[in-house]
Amino acid sequence: MSKTAKVKDQVVRLLISAGKAAPTPPVGPALGARGVKSMDFCKEFNARTAHVEPGVPTPTLITIRPDRTFSFVTKTPPTSYLLKQVTGIDKGPAKPGHETLATISLKHVYEIAKIKATDDHMSHLSLENIARMVIGTARTVGVQVVP
Repeated sequence: MSKTAKVKDQVVRLLISAGKAAPTPPVGPALGARGVKSMDFCKEFNARTAHVEPGVPTPTLITIRPDRTFSFVTKTPPTSYLLKQVTGIDKGPAKPGHETLATISLKHVYEIAKIKATDDHMSHLSLENIARMVIGTARTVGVQVVP
C-alpha cells in the first residue's frame, strides 16, 4: 500500500544584496538543491530590486512549488542595517546593551518605523509599536535613543 504523499511548497528565506544576486552561495546552493534554476531567480530578483540602492541587504522569502516554479517576496532592509546607516557605525558593540556607540533622536526612530511599516508582516501593528521595536533593536546595536 503506497500512499501518495502531498508535496508542499517549500519556503526559503535568504538575505540578498539588492541588485547583486548571483548564482553563487548563498543563492545557488539554496535554490539548486530544490531544483530551481538559480540564474532565472537572479535575473528576476535583480530586475525587481533595480530601484533600490545596490548592496542594501534585502530579506527575501522564496516559495518553491512542486513543479519547480517559484515566486518571491522582498522585504525592507533589517532594522539593524537601517540604524547603522543612520548612525554611521560599522558594527555593533562587544557587549550588547551595555555599550553605547552612537545616539539618534526619536525622529530618526519614527522614520525607520515608517520604512518598516511597509512590510506585510508589520501591517497589523501601529507605528508606535513598530517604533518600540526599533528602539529595542537600537539598544542591542549600541545606539542610544534621545528625545
